[in-house]
Amino acid sequence: MNSEAKWYKFYGDVPRTIDYPDISMYQMIKNAKDKYESYTAYDFMGKSVNYNDFLEQIETCAKALCAQGIKKGDTVTICLPNVPQAVIMFYAINRIGAIASMVHPLSAENEILFYLNESNSKIAITLSQFYDKFDAIKGKTCVEKVIVAKIGEALPMVKGFFYKFIGHEPKVKDDPWVISWSDFLEKADDYKEQIKHKGYGDDAAVILFSGGTTGTAKGILLTNLNFNALAMQTAAASECLCEGDTMLSVMPIFHGFGLGIGIHTVLAYGGRCVLIPRLNVAEFPGYFKKYRPNYMAGVPTLFEAIMRNEDMKNADLSCLKGMFSGGDSLSIELKRKIDAFLKDRGAKIQVREGYGTTECVTASCLTPSTYYREGSIGIPYPDTFYKIVVPSTNEECETGTMGEICLTGPTLMKEYINNPKETSQTLRVHDDGKTYLHTGDLGYMDEDGFIYFVQRLKRMIVTNGYNVYPSQIENVIDSHEAVMFSTVIGVKDEIRMHKVKAFIVLKPGFTPTEEIKASIKAHCEKNIAKYALPKEYEYRDSLPKTLVGKVAYRELEREEEEKILAK
Repeated sequence: MNSEAKWYKFYGDVPRTIDYPDISMYQMIKNAKDKYESYTAYDFMGKSVNYNDFLEQIETCAKALCAQGIKKGDTVTICLPNVPQAVIMFYAINRIGAIASMVHPLSAENEILFYLNESNSKIAITLSQFYDKFDAIKGKTCVEKVIVAKIGEALPMVKGFFYKFIGHEPKVKDDPWVISWSDFLEKADDYKEQIKHKGYGDDAAVILFSGGTTGTAKGILLTNLNFNALAMQTAAASECLCEGDTMLSVMPIFHGFGLGIGIHTVLAYGGRCVLIPRLNVAEFPGYFKKYRPNYMAGVPTLFEAIMRNEDMKNADLSCLKGMFSGGDSLSIELKRKIDAFLKDRGAKIQVREGYGTTECVTASCLTPSTYYREGSIGIPYPDTFYKIVVPSTNEECETGTMGEICLTGPTLMKEYINNPKETSQTLRVHDDGKTYLHTGDLGYMDEDGFIYFVQRLKRMIVTNGYNVYPSQIENVIDSHEAVMFSTVIGVKDEIRMHKVKAFIVLKPGFTPTEEIKASIKAHCEKNIAKYALPKEYEYRDSLPKTLVGKVAYRELEREEEEKILAK
């Protein structure tokens, strides 16, 4: 199938196909340890741990899980930010064939309750700062034990002592339901056997929850192969990842982008993960100076915030070998701004955009290293094939025609847990016998196989019978000299069904005046069809974000709905 896919001519030295080993994620990391045992695996707030010690930490944690009765197929919830305990626990769970369910620690109590019960978790781990949420839902969950970790436990001794006694570590009340991280690890001595589990590619390994922009969260079940293939594809397509390289692991571990690219891909190839537990843009100048990272992966809003940081004005970014944008749409204008920002600070690279969904872990295509086509999200990864179909069908569109983006490859999820109906609607067998993921995203493919993301199907605005695509309007607004970032939504309107409204964040140095608003409006009138023009423009200091850093356009829509109801 697709033996001569049209995008292959842009592959250069990237292999068309890869031989994926039939092993677990843990084994992938162990293989890296066997080659690079003295290399640093992760760095956390000044404490570095090499691969040899990292594997010992994983083994101890795995035995402690066994001592708690966790076995193959059981689910353990990790409700942690990017801290060492999260990474150790993740691979320890995989070591024994259990399933890691990843949850954002800033989730609300009822959301955590849903995630725990939906995944049927037996054990959960969280930080002491978030334990109160678990305590509040204790009687409603299937969880048998909660492990409570503390950031100070992962720090160098002096720093950890200082951290504990300046009030950063909340006390957790005594409760048989609770066990501290240190006491939990001591239980490893109670497990006298050798762990004999051998994992395979098709074994269920991870649950990631979708949500934040599209409604009810769904548990996405992913396999060892999904993550290992992603790592190997990303390493091949990036053409720059080497052992000993450093990744600024800022994207959260409970997100496919952060876990799959920021952690697993790096560790599978002997790299160093600098774990960033909390996103604070003010700290980025220090990160670049101290760690000299070779790679950084993030969402567009993160890059926009970094560029607005005055302390980055004289930053030296010559250390960068790769900067990757995903998780949300990167406008043409924002890419130009990022590329100029990098060049002015000594970087010899440009930001490379990728695309994917949690249903295929994360990235499944990437802009080639030597060729950029404006507005494109790149070409498919090795062994991954894209097609554009008429929405709600399997009928393939003609080249250049907009339709639903579908893809097939080794990273496709197993299923939505407890939801066979949604699974069958999303994973469909096409006439070529392959199972395709129907993404729910609109886009098109050009004559050379470059993919163009246009919009979430559900985000499309219908006004006066016309289909309006917010990302296209955002591209125009973002190209105005005063604009840093914008988001466009549809607001209910009695006459038009919906009217278009733009929310605008200005660049530093520009004042939100009526004159600038008039200039932006005139700019739009020159570049946007009359029916698609925003009817309202509103300045914002910042835009609301989802828990993983995407623009929370649903929140803006709710704000507008509340205004209408209040009238």
